[in-house]
Amino acid sequence: MSKAHVLVVDDEPDIRGLVREILEDEGYQVATAESADEARRLLAEQRPDLALLDIWMPGEDGISLLREWAAHGAPAFPVVMISGHGTVETAVEATRQGATDFVEKPLSMGKLLVTVEQALAGADTAGEVTPAEAPMTPVGRSASMQALRDRAGRVAGSDSWVLLTGEVGSGRKLLARYLHGLSARNRRPLIELAAGTVAGQAAAEELFGSEQGGRINRGRLEDATGGTLVLDEVGDLDPEAQTRLASAIDAGSFQRVGGAHRVPLDVRLIATTCRDLVLEVNAGRFRGDLYYALSVVPLQVPPLREHVEDVPELVSFYVDRLVEQEGLRYRHFTVAAQNRLRHHDWPGNVRELRNLVQRLLVLGDGVDIDVAEVEAALTAPEPGPGADGWPPRVSLDLPLREAREQFERAYLEQQLARAGGNVARLAKLAGMERTHLYRKLRALGIEGRG
Repeated sequence: MSKAHVLVVDDEPDIRGLVREILEDEGYQVATAESADEARRLLAEQRPDLALLDIWMPGEDGISLLREWAAHGAPAFPVVMISGHGTVETAVEATRQGATDFVEKPLSMGKLLVTVEQALAGADTAGEVTPAEAPMTPVGRSASMQALRDRAGRVAGSDSWVLLTGEVGSGRKLLARYLHGLSARNRRPLIELAAGTVAGQAAAEELFGSEQGGRINRGRLEDATGGTLVLDEVGDLDPEAQTRLASAIDAGSFQRVGGAHRVPLDVRLIATTCRDLVLEVNAGRFRGDLYYALSVVPLQVPPLREHVEDVPELVSFYVDRLVEQEGLRYRHFTVAAQNRLRHHDWPGNVRELRNLVQRLLVLGDGVDIDVAEVEAALTAPEPGPGADGWPPRVSLDLPLREAREQFERAYLEQQLARAGGNVARLAKLAGMERTHLYRKLRALGIEGRG
């Protein structure tokens, strides 16, 4: 993983040279620009981990450039403003536009280094997984789960790319987060992309970003720089995006859609799939070169029916987790109830078990959950759409990509209605970064405001 990359924007050559020398001595990678236009060019080539931006420059000032960077929310990287004679008004405006901190001229190199370290540390903290979403260690004392943890621990210490295979609901994404948490990249972003949720041009833009009319939209690969990108259900990745990704892996860099500059590829890729990708390659539905690039280290996640001896431990784990994180009332599964769960075939794997535990905690009465209550929950029919049409009916005869698209369109339309048509509020409701949400709405043909 590369050192932090710092962009220094200042019109004074002596300042640029001195700051570059000091930062490079501390191990940082440094790029310098003397104007807003040069900063834009360098930014198009590589997004920095931090920018030092002078407020007063000939031509376009630093506040205007910061405002441009913050046009769609907070800047994508911390920005420390450099000021020789700033005012309260400029400080307030810079803070409002997302500036992280200020340093004053003449520069104190000691204070500058401390400010840079603190800004980068703050960015790392902001990008970390929150405690409620902290990656959990795969649960289970069975031989298969112990072997999986042992192998994952060895793999995590390397920077090798990993292909996680297993049935739907078996815990592949949880294992991907576990690998990231154990890796040397765990202080950098963990970005996830469901490969089948976008198609055609939208898939390429989502993964690689785009440039149009001087405006840059960064894709998931660039968002994950220095960290890990999880490509969920990579077998559903659009053919055009497969071609672009294979080319990027081969070259070690990529171009945004419509862009002219190449962006360095500095991510660890972890791909997941429930398909047999060898069969997909033989059938011509998945690129062979991409398969071999992604499957440097293959890990198979076993289905729950192959380690049912772990069911009691999993039940206990999810009860405690749901009580702590969601404030649900504690209930205890009797030994008979746990034994019944051990004899279920679990077609939905660990995800089905978690959902069952949650349903019983939410809907049941009394402290104990007995075998009769478990039996009723296991045999209860799945609820259909309510009077308001939610959840939406999605045909199971559709290809996976089309089924996902139908669900996503219905989900986002309903959430957008809840948000009163405001995309900023929708982003919070859906838990999505606003730039990616705009691209998703555009791909689905959904219009919002704000």
